[in-house]
Amino acid sequence: MSDASDPLLTLPESLRDAFKEPLGPVTTDADALIEAADETRERHASPAEGPPRLIAVGDVVTYHLREAGRVPDAALVDGKTEREAVREEIAAALGATDERRVPVENPAATLSAALLDALAEALAADEPVTIEVTGEEDLAALPAMLAAPLGSTVVYGQPGEGMVRVAVTPEARRRARGLFEGLSGDVATAYEILGVDPDEAREFDAE
Repeated sequence: MSDASDPLLTLPESLRDAFKEPLGPVTTDADALIEAADETRERHASPAEGPPRLIAVGDVVTYHLREAGRVPDAALVDGKTEREAVREEIAAALGATDERRVPVENPAATLSAALLDALAEALAADEPVTIEVTGEEDLAALPAMLAAPLGSTVVYGQPGEGMVRVAVTPEARRRARGLFEGLSGDVATAYEILGVDPDEAREFDAE
């Protein structure tokens, strides 16, 4: 029996360049990002899908959102930025928060069942959740875009540039699904863990 921390999906070499392109606008202004996230919530929320969420992928992104006064509903952190340890002030600030913490293991360039399960749980929670990743959380923005309710915002770091803001809309989901289904491994089980029905999503796209 496989361990939940084992890779369920792996980024193939053929897709690495595609993942280097930001999936949304890039900014260094956390206040403007939060304002845009609120606008996305108002414009794209769907009552059928539940309240929109703010998801932060990465320590630096999470830190800047918190410093701007917004605690992400779900934050994924691994203690690193660009594969180096984050600055001490960031590590200390994030370590002092009192949100519920869920530890998971997730090797680099992969998505483990443990991470996907923790993400789904965090998105369904009534209170903010921090997912503490041993390994790397770099690919987590993709399943977040698929599983978060419409009107949500996913934020992740773009090395050397700033924060990428992805508004969760049907179009964003289409793009994310194309990349997600290009990963190597058990995509069907990944969808199941996330609580996403890919057939329903495709029918929605076709309307």
